[in-house]
Formats: sequence, C-alpha cells, structure tokens
Amino acid sequence: MKFTFLVLFTAISLGGFAQKDKTQWKKVSRLSTVSIGASFQKFEGLNSRIAAYPQYKELRDYMGTLSLGSMMTKNNFISGISLSGGSSMSGDRNKRSSALQFLSGQFNIGYDFIPGDKFMLYPLVGLGFEGYQAKFYKDNSGVNFNDVLNSPGTQNNIRPVKFTNKFTTYNLGLGFSVKAPKCNSSVGIQAGYTGSFNDKAWKSSDRQDLANAPADRLSRFQVGLVFTGMPHSKK
Repeated sequence: MKFTFLVLFTAISLGGFAQKDKTQWKKVSRLSTVSIGASFQKFEGLNSRIAAYPQYKELRDYMGTLSLGSMMTKNNFISGISLSGGSSMSGDRNKRSSALQFLSGQFNIGYDFIPGDKFMLYPLVGLGFEGYQAKFYKDNSGVNFNDVLNSPGTQNNIRPVKFTNKFTTYNLGLGFSVKAPKCNSSVGIQAGYTGSFNDKAWKSSDRQDLANAPADRLSRFQVGLVFTGMPHSKK
C-alpha cells in the first residue's frame, strides 16, 4: 500500500508539472540545505534478542540527525539529493551501554504548491539507501587493568559486540520554508517517513550472514529544522 501511494503521488506531481506553460521551464533555481533534527526508529527484532542478555543494554528508539543536501526547482517542480547521519546512545557511556549509528543517501522529487520565492510548501517522494551499525558495551569496570595488559583473552572479552544492517528505502515527506527577511537564506521545517521494502536480518560487524539472526524492517519517522541557501536563478 505504501509503495502504491509512492507511485501514485509521483505520477500526480509529474502530471501537474507537465500542465504548466512550457515557457516556465527556462527558470531554474538551485539551493543548498542543512538540516538538524531527530529520527525515531525502534528495531524490535534486535532489541528483543538483546533483552535476553542482561549484560547488554537495549538500543534507544530515537537518534539525533544531521543532513546535508542540494535541491533544484524548475517551474515549482523539485528534485534533490541528501546525505544524512544519525547517532544515539543508551545507558552509562563508561559502563554498560549501547550505541546506534546510521548513514543514508536519498533522491527525492516533489512539487512546491506556493508560487513565488517567499514561501515554499512541498511534499516529497523518493528512494534511498541506509546502513546501520549497532554496538553493545558490557560493564568492564570490574576488570583489572593489569589483566587487560597481560591477557589477549581478556582484551577480546572487553570489546563491544557489533552488528550491521542495510536497507533499500522509499521516502515520503512534507516541507515548509520561509525566506528570511533581508537575508539570502530561508529557514523551515521538514518531516518525513522512511520505510524499507522488506525485513533484513542483522549481520556481523564484517557484514557476514549469521544463523538465527533477528530481522527488522525500517520504519523511521524524522523531523528537522532546515536551513536553505537562496537560489541562483538562470533564465
């Protein structure tokens, strides 16, 4: 159903764009974007497996995020790419804890429904790719320092456990921005949903398959404050 909505929305956006006067195609605007925000994702499969091992801490279900991108508008039609990263940690950083990081790339298209340069209101759809790494740290505060120096086995035992996963994604979003007065920039907010097409099993830190590994589906909501450089128009 979500994938059908993605295709339908894309077709509607392209159709509305095609109906505009062809003379408007000559106007092109390019923007650069920076976004700071939060992302919400719960990996239930991995967390349920970790919960059976009390020496490890479960992952948080939210992360801080940073995104860098570029956007082009042509006759209100929007296309853009972005690179994003996120990170979170739960528990005591110096003892028992867990950490989750991700990197993603997206290509999106959309349509600005407000004519003019002062405001933008634009839904977005697109495709992307995301890679995740989860780390789980045991409480090693009771391990003797000299034992770590003298024993390779102890050195291995205090290392964190790492798992990785990756997803091909589809993206749905909505953004709104306002041009800052007397300034060649704009500020706005953008919210969206990123989902994966299927469940993916977690792998080792070297991305190797593991028997009986838990699987998760990406279902991530995000919201961010977006700072946009003013476009340079060409006619």
